[in-house]
Amino acid sequence: TLDAFDFFLLVFVIGNIAGEFGTEPKSVAFSILLTLAARPIGALLFGRLADRFGRRPVLMVDVLLFSVLELACAFAPSLNVLLVLRFLFGIAMGGEWGIGASLVMESIPAGTRGAVSGLLQSGYPCGYFLGALAYWLVFGVFGFGWRAMFVVGALPALLVLYLRAKVPESPVWESRRQAGKPRHVLHAMRGHWRRLIYMMLLMAAFNMFSHGSQDMYPTFLKSQLHLGTGEVTLLTMLLNAGAIVGGLFFGAWSERVGRRRAMVVAALLALPCIPLWAFGGSLVLLGLGAFLIQVMVQGAWGVVPSFLNEMSPDEVRGTLPGFAYQLGNLLAASTAYAQAWLAEANGGNYAAVMAPWMAVVAVLLALLAWLGPEVRGVRFGGGQA
Repeated sequence: TLDAFDFFLLVFVIGNIAGEFGTEPKSVAFSILLTLAARPIGALLFGRLADRFGRRPVLMVDVLLFSVLELACAFAPSLNVLLVLRFLFGIAMGGEWGIGASLVMESIPAGTRGAVSGLLQSGYPCGYFLGALAYWLVFGVFGFGWRAMFVVGALPALLVLYLRAKVPESPVWESRRQAGKPRHVLHAMRGHWRRLIYMMLLMAAFNMFSHGSQDMYPTFLKSQLHLGTGEVTLLTMLLNAGAIVGGLFFGAWSERVGRRRAMVVAALLALPCIPLWAFGGSLVLLGLGAFLIQVMVQGAWGVVPSFLNEMSPDEVRGTLPGFAYQLGNLLAASTAYAQAWLAEANGGNYAAVMAPWMAVVAVLLALLAWLGPEVRGVRFGGGQA
């Protein structure tokens, strides 16, 4: 939740930052590309540290680091400095998902992974939801500028106190540490490279799916539909309410029907939601479309934490899920920038760009998910099935 909160604070103020620095929104949207492109570095770096020294201490350092870098963005004197800070923020942010997901999945019974996966991934839209609330308060109620948004973004640092006091280390990692020194990552990955490539391609499609429906959505509402702060906040909250419902439902459902089938069904059900989401014509229809499409987008995503962790060998579970996820992010990093560029080339028509983008990616994602293995319930801590 707090990871996504920090990431999405930027998307609400792209236009405001562009105005202060005298540039176009697409130049500020380039910072999203940089953040996403930097995340594989963090996933590999912090993931290897987590496999070596434990999930919990490395997660604490990581959360503290991305919170500090988020705060530093509030004091950026120029766009170039902001771009550098968002790249560094991406490195820190890149480590969080993989370590957090492995810590959770290794600490629960196998039969609960689907439901907990949906709960875990629902933290992402929760963070977007809180970002929308912060935008409404900072801009609409208190009238502060965009820099105040990044000051609020330092709050996740408080999570470190909870991690320190309440969260135990992964029992799977503890048992592996007692068994002896971990092998080098290249040795541990022997025989699994095709699996990494598949995971990377799947996560590229997943990230084009989610970022294609979320990152430029507030800009679309403000610049093309000319909606006010309150309306943008309301639609974004509806969008994220749908995402939470979808993540919880499809994550739990995957425990019954399998990971692959749940992802395929969610991706394909997004197709009939696209016209309402992009061309609703009224606030009510736009809200319904925003809710429904995110039920499907984040419904498919709700399966991801369990799916990637179940595909990963014990020795590299701190590294591989997050690294594959963030490599997919790297391949999809230009999503927001490409949408902004194409929209400007089409007279600012974001809907005409975002709708076909989502349709193509939904079909691609369904195909990739169907071609993958079914790994529901694989055993942790004692070799792979």
